[in-house]
Amino acid sequence: MNTILSTMRTFFYRIPAQERRMTIATMFTVARIVLTPIIVGLMVAGWWCAACLFFICAACTDVIDGFLARYLNQRTFLGACLDPVADKIFLFSVFCTLFFIKSDLFYIPAWFVCIMLIKELLQIIGAIILYRKSDLVAIEANVYGKISTVIQIMFVVWLFWSYFLQKLPDSTIYNGFLFIMSFCMGISFLHYSFIWIHRLQQKRG
Repeated sequence: MNTILSTMRTFFYRIPAQERRMTIATMFTVARIVLTPIIVGLMVAGWWCAACLFFICAACTDVIDGFLARYLNQRTFLGACLDPVADKIFLFSVFCTLFFIKSDLFYIPAWFVCIMLIKELLQIIGAIILYRKSDLVAIEANVYGKISTVIQIMFVVWLFWSYFLQKLPDSTIYNGFLFIMSFCMGISFLHYSFIWIHRLQQKRG
């Protein structure tokens, strides 16, 4: 843990000040992180309609920050780093909460939460290894990761709505969502892995 924190601290201070500035786009990214504990609290309290509305607002910030970064020319390295971190905190927190709630209407299987956790941990470890061994940083968006994020958001909104209506979700659709999300996460991780291995080989060559 100390090694990870030390690496992150060194990495942060090596970023030029201009790339560490807080822009409007980055504020929307931070807002997604701030909204996450509010959504979790509403879920635990059983206020599913409010939780759904806040969840949709948080999901919209993912679109807004990207649009503002391009439209206002506010792309920064800090924003590019925070965006995927915000997505991971946002979605993983919601899925973990759904798993621990243990509803009679639906459940999030432990294997799916484990897949999410392992995938995110491996990506973080892989990024740190890439940085320490080659001084390279890979933060560009992955199309498979983006697709996975969109599907996860659709899935959670659907569950929230089902929970609010006290209606049992269709098992075929439910299992289909789980399969597609798992598949996209696996493809996204493999894609990142191939990119990182290729970059390490280029650096050594």
